[in-house]
Formats: sequence, structure tokens, C-alpha cells
Amino acid sequence: MGWERVRHSEIPKGFSVERARYAQRRIAELVIEEDFVGTHVRRAAGVDVSFRENYAIGVAVVVDRDTFSVIDVSIAKTEVRFPYIPTLLGFRETYPAYKALKGLREEYDVLFVDGNGRLHPYRAGFACQLGLVIDKPTIGVAKSLLIGEIGNWNNDVAPVIYQGETIGVALKTSPRAKPIYVSVGHKISLWKAVQVTRDFTRTGLREPEPLRQAHNYSVKARREIC
Repeated sequence: MGWERVRHSEIPKGFSVERARYAQRRIAELVIEEDFVGTHVRRAAGVDVSFRENYAIGVAVVVDRDTFSVIDVSIAKTEVRFPYIPTLLGFRETYPAYKALKGLREEYDVLFVDGNGRLHPYRAGFACQLGLVIDKPTIGVAKSLLIGEIGNWNNDVAPVIYQGETIGVALKTSPRAKPIYVSVGHKISLWKAVQVTRDFTRTGLREPEPLRQAHNYSVKARREIC
């Protein structure tokens, strides 16, 4: 599988893939798949990390559910500490994402992450890692399927099954768009994560608004900062 290929030349000096895998197993054990959010989620944050040269730009936004308006933005620029290695995304992106989130002034009920949570070969994707760091309800949303098989569709949703277990959901937010892949990051159940994702997605668009806006601000920040 593609996620299993890690070239030795990609690994930074002093970093142990074996230790990273051990950390991921511990992360997987600590993730909570219960709802720590209320019935009505009023505000959601979205975080996006982009890269240019030797810098990572983390962008966090807070979006109001009723108006879909952005009520807070935070941008953090950090040096890249880790290369891109499949299934180890959290070690590359958690720090700049965390720095951006710490800069927010407004509170939020749940966080959307541009990446996988439980939908990961070690059940410990970027959304799980960041969710544990901030200790808030966190949802992973990916635009492509990393692992697993899509089960039977029920209207706009289908389970993503890996090793006999449902670890995510394929969700069609727009009839004209490809599905997105939703999974638990931390402190939320899978089906609540799907509901909140629907609630924060504008009609006819593919991604939830917090992630869409975080990406838009990220593109602009990457041009202006670097």
C-alpha cells in the first residue's frame, strides 16, 4: 500500500519511525469517541496548514453557524520541522496548527481539521493528534480516501470499513462533487461528526465552511508572508 512506503532519505536525523508508531498507538488509545458537544454547535473552528520553502503557515478561523461568517482569524508562521511522510502527517502539521489555534481570541465548540482522524492505518491521524493536544471535540475531514473500502450508500452517506471496522464515513455534501471522508478526531462520536459537518457546509459546496475559509486565508497568507 502507498501509505506503507517511507523512504529512508525522507526521515529527519534523530527521528525514529518506530517511536513515532509507538506514539501513534498511544494516541489511538487516548482518543475519546464520545460526544463532548451540545445539541446545537454554534461556532466551529477550521485549521489549514500550507508550506512554502522552509516555512509552514498555520491558519485557524472561527465560523458562526447561523450566518456562516468568519468571526476570528489567526495566522502563525513556523519553520518546517519535519518532511512529508505518509501516515505521519500529524508530526509535520500539529505544531503550526496548534500555534494558529492558540492565537484565536474567540471561543469555538468544535474543530475541523483538513486531514484524517480515526480513518488512518493506526487509528491516529492528524485530527486525533491535534485533538488530543487542544483537548477539544475535533473532526477529521479528508478529500481523498487513505485506506479502507466504501460500504453501501444510504442516501448521501456510506461507511468506510477497514479490517472489519467502520472507521469513517464517506459523505456527499453536494450532488455534483466527490464525497469527503469524515472521521473522529477526539471527543465526538462518528455520527455526530457527520451531523456537524453537514450543519457547517453551505448548500452546493463540498467542504465545511470553517475548512473552506481556513484554506482561503491560507492561500492569501502564503503569498503575503513568504
